[in-house]
Order: sequence, then structure tokens, then C-alpha cells
Amino acid sequence: QVQLVESGGGLVQAGGSLRLSCAASGGSFTGNRMGWYRQAPGKQRELVASITSSGDTIYAESVKGRFTISRVNAKNTVYLQMNSLKPEDTAVYYCNVRNIFTEYWGQGTQVTVSS
Repeated sequence: QVQLVESGGGLVQAGGSLRLSCAASGGSFTGNRMGWYRQAPGKQRELVASITSSGDTIYAESVKGRFTISRVNAKNTVYLQMNSLKPEDTAVYYCNVRNIFTEYWGQGTQVTVSS
């Protein structure tokens, strides 16, 4: 059974940094795209960033230049380094792993940025 375990959320002041981690287990993730989505209260879930096993990345315009996604294929782990955080980055952040057949979601980790 596939499991995604996230860690690294928390409370930080505006301008600060956090690093999220997501470890996947229970399957083979080669060829899967791994990424992070977020959902703020009253808003739809949105893509933050994603990365393929070969390192191709996609970022939301709102986080370009501030967030960096990376992954270690040998550890089935994806990271999201978040710098220059803003109050509007406050949301629950979800890890996502997907291929052409299916997708998996983590339980979510809260990120709160105070002004």
C-alpha cells in the first residue's frame, strides 16, 4: 500500500523559510511525477511545484524564485524549500505522486506565515 508521509510544516514569520519533506513508500516511483499542492481556507487546491524523476520541474507563478522543489530518487523523497515566505503562502500543503494510471496524496501539513 502506497503511503506518503509529509513533514516540515509549521509557523514562521513573513520573510522566513521552511522545508517540507515527503517520503513515499509501498511502491516503485520511477517515472512518477512528485509534487506539492496547497489549499488555503475557502480556496481550491492548487499546484505549487512538481518534478519528474529526471528533474524537470514546474512551478506556480506565485512561487517562482522563492520555492525550490527537489527529489532524491533513491529515497523516494521529494522536498520543497520555501524561502521569502509571505502570509498568502499560508495553507495546508499536500504531497502528490502521480503517473498515467493513478495518483496518491499525503495527509497534508499546515504552513502558517504570520505578518
